[in-house]
Amino acid sequence: MRVRTLAAVLLAGALALTACGKEGSPTDTAAPAGLFEVAKDVKVDGSPTFEKIKTRGSLIVGVKEDQPGLGYKDPTTNKYSGFDIDIARLISAKLGFDPEKIQFKTIQSAAREQALINGDVDYYVGTYTINAGRKEKVSFAGPYFVAGQDLLVKKDNTDITGKDTLKGKKVCSVTGSTPAKRIKDEKLTEEGNVLEFQGYSQCVTKLLNGEVDAVTTDDAILKGYAAAEDGKLKVVGKTFSSEPYGIGLPKDDKALRDKVNDVLQASLDDGTWQKIYDGTLGKSGSTAEKPKIDRY
Repeated sequence: MRVRTLAAVLLAGALALTACGKEGSPTDTAAPAGLFEVAKDVKVDGSPTFEKIKTRGSLIVGVKEDQPGLGYKDPTTNKYSGFDIDIARLISAKLGFDPEKIQFKTIQSAAREQALINGDVDYYVGTYTINAGRKEKVSFAGPYFVAGQDLLVKKDNTDITGKDTLKGKKVCSVTGSTPAKRIKDEKLTEEGNVLEFQGYSQCVTKLLNGEVDAVTTDDAILKGYAAAEDGKLKVVGKTFSSEPYGIGLPKDDKALRDKVNDVLQASLDDGTWQKIYDGTLGKSGSTAEKPKIDRY
């Protein structure tokens, strides 16, 4: 039922939504805030970010707002749901804060590092790929999920079967994203054929209208759009990258990074991570391997 709601949003109002910074679709969650027991008397010695959070009495978490199965804000209820959202809620609970006290703040891909540097958000959970360049500006806990770059095309498309069949094709992605950079760096299609927008919903709309031939980003995101469009689109299914999603944190706050890594590891060990996945991305019918935490 929510899939139908999304289809209407994408087809009739995607451009208006993305102008406000939204990027995707709804998802039910089987991991409501009540699932996560709120820890008591939490201490994160040496973390300036945690001290700021305690003083404020609430958290400000950067997220994506309309990514299928990952991070979505229902325009009717203004409630958030998805895998990333539940991971954010889990972390807040283990830091000692009721997940309902989170203020979610939509941050576009190109502005994530600056938001963390400026202190606009305490941490960021939104399909944020860990890489060396970003580590020069911010730090990461995780990964909490590993995706792979893929291609979304129309259901009847037989020309595009993988990244090596993109020459002469128009490909759409999000400004400042890792997938957009890879398409250009590897010269998978001509430079003028790479279109970039603030939101993936804009790309999906252009794909449905025949203005582009493919949308590229992580397969987790694309599967959500394919499911939402009820047979109109398909994911090619040939991933050509490894995208480890991390929790973005201020660069020099090692104490908080270690704490969040502990939280993630515990969720992998006690089955919480699997419950979150099954209630969100798992509804696509696809399975996922548990990630391995990379401490540094």
